[in-house]
Amino acid sequence: MKILLFGASGSGTTTLGNEIEKRTDFRHLDVDDYYWKKTNPPFQEKIPLTERNENLKVDFKTFENVAVSGSMVSWGKEWETAFDLAIFIQLENTERMERLKKREAERYGEKLLTDKKIQRNSKAFLEWADQYENPNFDGRSLKVHQDWIKLLDCKVLRLDGKTEMNKNMEIVLNEIKTTGNNV
Repeated sequence: MKILLFGASGSGTTTLGNEIEKRTDFRHLDVDDYYWKKTNPPFQEKIPLTERNENLKVDFKTFENVAVSGSMVSWGKEWETAFDLAIFIQLENTERMERLKKREAERYGEKLLTDKKIQRNSKAFLEWADQYENPNFDGRSLKVHQDWIKLLDCKVLRLDGKTEMNKNMEIVLNEIKTTGNNV
């Protein structure tokens, strides 16, 4: 079974993917691991689309049960039909932005206060992420995701990112059982 977890940055897709891997036989693949080259600090250099797709496809096909977390809207039409279940996680913008600010502080630590490049990149990332609900924003946005949902060739489960993890996992495990029987 192949599952896609997606939503705005900070909505909880990676966290849910990790939890699915911990509690089931699913392998969690985070698209950030395919999108970004391994750099220190992280998230500095993108991997070209063709290469990232090839790398993801290898792992995607290697494992029978896969939970992929991240937005794949711009990765190619082939991904619209690749999944048996999509899980769209939404979280109110204020709480989501607080999560992202906390994550940035944890990720970069002291460098967030002292390194000008990291400060600039973090500020730009947070400004970009804060545009998610802006209907006129042409980057990753709620509108783009809602339009993409219509193109997905699978059931789409919607979750609230504010809901406690165990409760969301109950919903997901039940859906895996139900959908998995129909795959």
